[in-house]
Amino acid sequence: MKTLKLLDVLKMTVIAAFASSVIACGDGAAEDAGETIDEVVTDTGNAIEDACEDVKEGVDAKDKDC
Repeated sequence: MKTLKLLDVLKMTVIAAFASSVIACGDGAAEDAGETIDEVVTDTGNAIEDACEDVKEGVDAKDKDC
């Protein structure tokens, strides 16, 4: 559970950093930054889900979905 909260904080920090960079960019760069943010959020979400599934598998939980 502690790992999931840490990953959530990391995700929000990365989003904030990219959002800040979008403000300082032009239109094309803003679009690129937005796409990068989408990719980071998706990758982070997948990593969190994988970690959750690994933990549930490790404790032999009946419900392995996260």
